[in-house]
Amino acid sequence: MKLIALAASAGLAFGAAACSKPPAETPGTGQSAGTYKACMVTDTGGIDDRSFNASSWAGMEAAKAANSNIATSYTASTAMSDYDPNLANSVTKGCNYIQSVGGLMGDATKKVAGANPNTQFSIVDADNLGLKNVFPIQFETQQAAFLAGYLAAGFSKTGKVGTYGGLPIGPVTIFMDGFADGVAHFNKVKGKNVQVLGWDKATQKGLFTNDFVKQEAGKQQSDTLVAQGADVILPVAGGAGLGSAAAAKAGNYSIIWVDADGYETTPYKDVMLSTVIKNSKDGVKEALSKAAGQKGTLLTGGFLGTLANNGVSLAPYHDFDSKVDPALKSEIEALKADIISGKIKVTSAAQPK
Repeated sequence: MKLIALAASAGLAFGAAACSKPPAETPGTGQSAGTYKACMVTDTGGIDDRSFNASSWAGMEAAKAANSNIATSYTASTAMSDYDPNLANSVTKGCNYIQSVGGLMGDATKKVAGANPNTQFSIVDADNLGLKNVFPIQFETQQAAFLAGYLAAGFSKTGKVGTYGGLPIGPVTIFMDGFADGVAHFNKVKGKNVQVLGWDKATQKGLFTNDFVKQEAGKQQSDTLVAQGADVILPVAGGAGLGSAAAAKAGNYSIIWVDADGYETTPYKDVMLSTVIKNSKDGVKEALSKAAGQKGTLLTGGFLGTLANNGVSLAPYHDFDSKVDPALKSEIEALKADIISGKIKVTSAAQPK
């Protein structure tokens, strides 16, 4: 896969509110002759999930800010059955570039893109669909999640940390695999026995909300983990994870968020130990910017985000900075360097093929 190197983002700005169907142009992006129409279709988490839908939309808006010829709009999906018609409607309304968000949209994207081979599609978090007009934006998320697992194990006072997902799909379990491996590495080098609750990498079984929206479902899973002794929790469940974050302060546990820096994108700064960042913002920005610059010519290759190109990363500790042992910080930086150099290889059954 041809890689497109991305610059680090200084933070994610998400000012979008949920939109209703039928698709509507985002305010301030009126069309004119020669305008390159870029349209995004969200997954069921919605545009303001404080996670990867919001991050991907921020990438669309960043591309528009850099190129006044780009006009952006989005359509929110409230159910998986919306994917196909929302994508098809984006073609009908004349979108030049259509951004799908999430692996669950893979089948619908392949169907609609296959029927419209001259329209540029792009998809976040799905394997290459085998179509020339679909540009894949993928991430070696397990690399950054490994660092988060090591951090959680080193920060825990109870010797138990937990994780749960939204659905048992690759873009979710890749976080959980890396997290579990990071804890295992900590135990190996420290001679400890920190336990991971909520996920077993060997069996690929664990806790799931079966939802990316309902915060009560997230709270229920974190309540289960805390009752078993976990004091650091990694929710990989989009907006549902906000239920855990809201309850964390009263529950006396810490959160490691995912996708977009939770300290900057959620109201729960005081419980955010760190975030496993998946830089969808810059991935989408780069893809859309390039597509708009060569409109009429389909993109080739794809993007693979790694620790090396800052496509994935571990966010700053923010308010927890003084609470994280300096030695632990140094060890995490050394591990990052070892992963980038290839000395340590972090793998997942769900990593991009």
